Amino acid sequence: MTLLNSLSQSRREFLQSTGTGLGLLALPSLLQAGNPLSPKEPHFAARAKRIIHIYLNGGPSQVDTWDPKTELDRWNGKKLPTGNLTTERETGVALASPFQFKQYGESGLWGSEVFQKTASQHADRICVIRSMYANTPNHEQSMRLMNTGDERLSRPSYGSWLTYGLGCDNQNLPGFVTLCPGLPVADSSNWRSSFLPGIYQGTYLDTRKTKVTDLIANIRNSKLSTAEQRRQLDLLAAINHRHQRERKEDANLEARIQSFELAFRMQMEATDALDISKETKETQALYGADTVHGRQLLMARRLVERGVRVVQCYHGDVQPWDSHENIASGHRNLGKQADGPIAALLTDLAARGMLDETLVICGGEFGRTPAVEVPLGGSPPTGRDHNHHGFTVWLAGGGVKGGMAYGNTDEFGYRAVENRVHVHDLHATMLHLMGFNHERLTYRHAGRDFRLTDVHGKVVKDIIA
Repeated sequence: MTLLNSLSQSRREFLQSTGTGLGLLALPSLLQAGNPLSPKEPHFAARAKRIIHIYLNGGPSQVDTWDPKTELDRWNGKKLPTGNLTTERETGVALASPFQFKQYGESGLWGSEVFQKTASQHADRICVIRSMYANTPNHEQSMRLMNTGDERLSRPSYGSWLTYGLGCDNQNLPGFVTLCPGLPVADSSNWRSSFLPGIYQGTYLDTRKTKVTDLIANIRNSKLSTAEQRRQLDLLAAINHRHQRERKEDANLEARIQSFELAFRMQMEATDALDISKETKETQALYGADTVHGRQLLMARRLVERGVRVVQCYHGDVQPWDSHENIASGHRNLGKQADGPIAALLTDLAARGMLDETLVICGGEFGRTPAVEVPLGGSPPTGRDHNHHGFTVWLAGGGVKGGMAYGNTDEFGYRAVENRVHVHDLHATMLHLMGFNHERLTYRHAGRDFRLTDVHGKVVKDIIA
């Protein structure tokens, strides 16, 4: 068999048909040629090339941020005439929003003082979907649904699906990165690759760590030079592939081989991408880079700028937006943390000419009830329960119409009633903007073809520019 004919085979077949000597000599170039993160073409021309997802962990209140309800003022302290929907905990009378709303921009988009900077600076860039709904009022299930399309089982995250479908524009960085100060509820199941090859799993960075070399454990090898590491990895890969020949379908072994390669390539570029000290003082001040969330969003811009496909930024670890009590002070303080960096990100992306091809998504796993939660132990009722029946997510850039509110909840903000958008529909729309027919982006597993949207989902075409 000639070398030319061998190269037309798969990498595994080629390594099987050659001796270990030739396989070892050819391995570095073959690994690069067969890199599962190599850029791939989508189904059709994409509007967006990358995603930054700002995840407001815990469920922000739609009626206190982007979905004003004057009827709550009128019924404040009274039982709602429509009754209360079933959520996680007992709820009582109507609770008017403690926040002021006003219209912003030429579009007149409504927003509250919680996100005053984002609304005042970017109302005409934002599409607010007011009619989102999910399936359950529990964090774990709803977070898995929002991140993986399945609330019950560990399925591939949407970031894993996108890197599986598109690869990465930079072979020295992961295709999918998750930034979080700690771990959220349901932890790594939010960015896991599940039955997709492990190379597509999100790379998790604990952003409580401020030193660049601490963000990724053991990013540098102090014992070996780069050349020595390269020789070591080539030998290890040859041994692993010899082992793999007897276990042809062992996806875990293939993922391990690829992870070694990616870790080697990341040594220089990852630390550079995460080093925000290389930004100007003005840019650092714009983001509020002395805060965790400001630092995260600046890192996110630096990562997508260098070719990372999906970056997810969690605002907080264990559901800080979960305002079962003291929603007035809780949401106000959370807004002070998140609002400025979010506005800075949109400003910066637009100034760099990146926003048109970057889809920015902001929201949580569900919303909150317009009725006050009845606390245990007789404490004063001051918060809101989880509400999966109707909530808000907004999008900007990446081919989305700006300055619009899509859909509506009922007059009290309880249930999505007009142009309802399920999480599956949001995922279908995200994939469409990234150039994919969500019904065709599939992976064969356990005898069936799986996809992010399962057997559901429709593209929300009205919000696409």
